[in-house]
Amino acid sequence: MIAALFKALAQLPERGIRGVVLASIFGSLAISIALASGLAWLLLETNFVAIAWLEPVLDLLGGFAVAVLIIVLFPAVVALVAGLLLERVCAAVEAVHYPTLPPPRDQPILEAIGMALRFMAVLILLNLLALPLYLIPVVNVVLFYGLNGYLLGREFFEMVALRRLPPEAMRAARRRHRLRLFSAGVVFAFLSTVPLLNLVLPIIAAAAMLHIFEALPRRGAEI
Repeated sequence: MIAALFKALAQLPERGIRGVVLASIFGSLAISIALASGLAWLLLETNFVAIAWLEPVLDLLGGFAVAVLIIVLFPAVVALVAGLLLERVCAAVEAVHYPTLPPPRDQPILEAIGMALRFMAVLILLNLLALPLYLIPVVNVVLFYGLNGYLLGREFFEMVALRRLPPEAMRAARRRHRLRLFSAGVVFAFLSTVPLLNLVLPIIAAAAMLHIFEALPRRGAEI
């Protein structure tokens, strides 16, 4: 995982991937701002109590809640941006590190985007259901990295693996290597909380997962 991560980071400045880096930054920012604006509007326009002096206090707490929700839901933003940029990222990585690979499986762009949207919905729903537990110290850290680590590891593996494998083989490989994918997902979840670095996380995660996927056969794993 560490080697795959450093390979992904090292490729960020390359000419072939600079445009994807910019797209990742602006895409992540745009979706995050839209999500924050929508949540803020919902909280500010909703009157929870009829007591005039208490409403501003609740609005202030609501602003804090929006900030927390954006952090909690950022992995979902990463997944959506990754679905839009996946093919460009994988093509750039393969051109440098795996030039002898045959063309990937023909996967319609709508299929990739649809998968990312479904995953984003699941991730948002599960994180919102877990929101009360995020208020408990220690538990919130373990839950955030555990839940999002599992979901991000699974999602990025599926997105990358489906370029090369039919769905049945992808699912079998995912089950066989679930612990490795979970470890990778936890790293991705951690990076999603690092300012600035999280804006290019869709590229880092997709590239790192591609390296992990391509390393599996060389480690003797039958895919």
